[in-house]
Amino acid sequence: MPEVIDSLKNAQRQVDMIAKYLKVDEGILEKIKVSRREITVNFPTKMDDGTVKIFTGYRVQHNDTRGPFKGGIRYHPDVDMNETKALAMWMTWKTAVVNIPFGGAKGGVQCNPKEMSEGELERLTRRFTWEISPFIGPDVDIPAPDVYTTPKVMAWIMDTYSIIKGRAVTGVVTGKPLELGGSLGRFEATGKGVVIVTAKACQEYGMALEGARVAIQGSGNVGGVAADYLNRRGAKVVAISDSKGGIFNSNGLPLEKAMDCKARHDRFMPEEIGDCEAITNQELLALDCDILVLAALGNVLTAENAGAVRAKMIVEGANGPTTTEADEILNDKGIIVLPDILANAGGVIVSYFEWVQNLQELLWSEEEISSRLENILERSFNEVVTISKDKKVPLRMAAYILGVGRVAKAHELRGIYP
Repeated sequence: MPEVIDSLKNAQRQVDMIAKYLKVDEGILEKIKVSRREITVNFPTKMDDGTVKIFTGYRVQHNDTRGPFKGGIRYHPDVDMNETKALAMWMTWKTAVVNIPFGGAKGGVQCNPKEMSEGELERLTRRFTWEISPFIGPDVDIPAPDVYTTPKVMAWIMDTYSIIKGRAVTGVVTGKPLELGGSLGRFEATGKGVVIVTAKACQEYGMALEGARVAIQGSGNVGGVAADYLNRRGAKVVAISDSKGGIFNSNGLPLEKAMDCKARHDRFMPEEIGDCEAITNQELLALDCDILVLAALGNVLTAENAGAVRAKMIVEGANGPTTTEADEILNDKGIIVLPDILANAGGVIVSYFEWVQNLQELLWSEEEISSRLENILERSFNEVVTISKDKKVPLRMAAYILGVGRVAKAHELRGIYP
């Protein structure tokens, strides 16, 4: 039987592991390991055939000590409350690591968007928005795209919320289309950020990014964009996959043809792409490569398969792709792991830029956004590396010491009321 992973316990255990490095009251640490608010909604949606189906949705607001709740909404069959709690907690640490004034939240609807029409998705989105509308807003909780949600989904959320409020409220979500107040550079921000952090790590640890053999699990907004930017920087993408499987060529993939095939057929077809062979997602994780980018879903590296990893560096483009047990195995093998709360923070950073532009009615140039993104990620990377060296701990523990420490300090300063 496959290993059953408890994402929430994994997230809480990560906090416990760094507690000894923080001079913080134990009560505060216990407080920030639990969510402030957990919302479950069961709501009807009319399907195209006229039937009504009941869907379950979640919004978990983990912590807003440093600013409004912030986090994506995902549409996936496996969405549940336990995982949503963990993802919300990781968002809190992520925003703190890169030091932007947000807390952490996460949401989702248990559905299979691949089996739904656009009309069904729109009706589901609008009803879900109505259900959670008392709990979101530009100064309260700002959702964003996540797995299988898009700028169009964000437009539906913004429109529904605006109708409820009786005025246009652009700042209620980020990741919107440009025409509705979205930000330049938002779509590619997470994938681009993955590459910025990877380049910094290569420089720090004496690896050459140019010519590096890279395997990427995931080919969506994160994996696909990262593949493109890595290719531009001279790295050799030898493998890439989606949920159905992947393709491999030890000399480097014909990336443009591969991504074109994926765009047209929603899968990789080796017979059409040429110069590659089919591989499974598990085979991709064990490839002999320099850099392994995890840009799909959580809990893909576990105690069962971490020992097979041969990459020199792992970059976590997805949220929570590595369990704590797998982490120990990877550390023992001397593999450098760039943790999710640093490596994939590009998306929430540019979401912050979008939010600021909406509130102040500004429009920044793409060059300005790219420069600000790079500055924040490089500063955050340097802060994490400094802690890693000072405390002699892996990068994940260093990132947690930084992020959890900032949230705990904010709690300490604000105090407990009454």
